[in-house]
Amino acid sequence: MEMLFSWWQYDFMRTALWAILLLVPLLATLGTLVVNNGMSFFSDALGHSALTGVALGVLLGVSDQSIVMVAFAVVFALLMNRIRHSHIASTDTVIGVFSAVGVALGLALLSRGGNFAGYQSLLIGDILSITSRELWVLGGALIVTVVVWLCCFNGFHAVSISPAVARSKGVRVGLLDNLFVVLVAVVVMLAIRWVGLLLINAMLILPAAAARNVSRSMRSYHLLSLVFGLFAGVLGLLLSYYNAVATGPMIILVQAALFFGTFAMRKK
Repeated sequence: MEMLFSWWQYDFMRTALWAILLLVPLLATLGTLVVNNGMSFFSDALGHSALTGVALGVLLGVSDQSIVMVAFAVVFALLMNRIRHSHIASTDTVIGVFSAVGVALGLALLSRGGNFAGYQSLLIGDILSITSRELWVLGGALIVTVVVWLCCFNGFHAVSISPAVARSKGVRVGLLDNLFVVLVAVVVMLAIRWVGLLLINAMLILPAAAARNVSRSMRSYHLLSLVFGLFAGVLGLLLSYYNAVATGPMIILVQAALFFGTFAMRKK
């Protein structure tokens, strides 16, 4: 029993646990609508844009690059959303182009002088390195997200079902759509240092996708997404500790197991 709880004696493990308890509700709250709206590639492109955000922060000499990352992601998300709804090109084409540009531009800027090695942690993240100050930032982001969610959920849900019907009912579709993508952009940028740009999209959509397989109502859908996310986060953290592997990938593997398990239940 003592060995089972040996991880608790380390400050970084306790801090990482708190980080998971804050990050998972953030991602699970938005992940349900990301899945409903078919925006998984949209959030993936946002994650890739983090490289360019960091590069701009370095070029501008900003000490806290998170501020530049968030600002750039908001502009990137709004521009991508505007072009996505312009019907000039198909949605997957637009998102694919933005994703490629976000990665390529970031890599080009960060690799100048052979300095990219110092930013490789952005690829897979490191939740074990999170600090107490950063926990407060995540806590504040969670509070803001919950407030927006409670105030705008009916509108978000109506837009996700049918923008045309929502518009006919007086819902401000354009405003809510932009608000949602801005919220996703901010949350993704805040989480990406600890999750990694290669894994952020999976952590955003997998709990929601697993919940969608077995939920029978909208309430159970959101509740199960939160429960699955918390379960995978805590179990993945413990498995990574006892097996000496990276925490982010282990959490994703647990979430993937939940998805395939619930998918099998759905088939039955």
